[in-house]
Amino acid sequence: MIKKSVRIALVLSLVLLLISSASAAGDDMAKKLNDVLMKGPAEGHWQVGADDVDAWIKAKKTDFVVVDVRPTPPGQGGKRIPGAMYIPYNEILKPDNLKKLPKDKKVILVCVTGQTQNLPVIALRALGYNAMTMRFGMAAWQKGYLGADLMKKAIDNAAAKNFPLEDVTAGAPAAPAAPKKSGY
Repeated sequence: MIKKSVRIALVLSLVLLLISSASAAGDDMAKKLNDVLMKGPAEGHWQVGADDVDAWIKAKKTDFVVVDVRPTPPGQGGKRIPGAMYIPYNEILKPDNLKKLPKDKKVILVCVTGQTQNLPVIALRALGYNAMTMRFGMAAWQKGYLGADLMKKAIDNAAAKNFPLEDVTAGAPAAPAAPKKSGY
């Protein structure tokens, strides 16, 4: 009977230890992600413009890589930015794909309109990569691209619907000024 009680006590102790370890690990992860997020405003929210990427390609710079993270390979129209590698955003954190990314270069993520490319940025930065996004994705790069049409439809819809907005400016602190960046 005593042996059974000791076993139960040991199992319960182990379970409690595992739960507290998992909770602490979650707290550590949240702190690390928060530390990364807090740097965003001062670091331009880790965005570059299409003009920047174009200039780097034309100058044959080697301090960056472009990663096409669109879910459909290699994106609509079968075109991509010259030299870009293709890793879908939902697979970029797999160990084999992380091995393809350099930690000593800028890793520029590009998608259709600039939305899904943002999903892995914080995780990649927390892992030590200099991950950034190209503002507005391929919509800012490719003339007549589907992403630009999708954005225009969303903008037109907002203008036609005139969705309600709440005024929160009364008594609110002023927003910090955004860092100046070059074109789109």
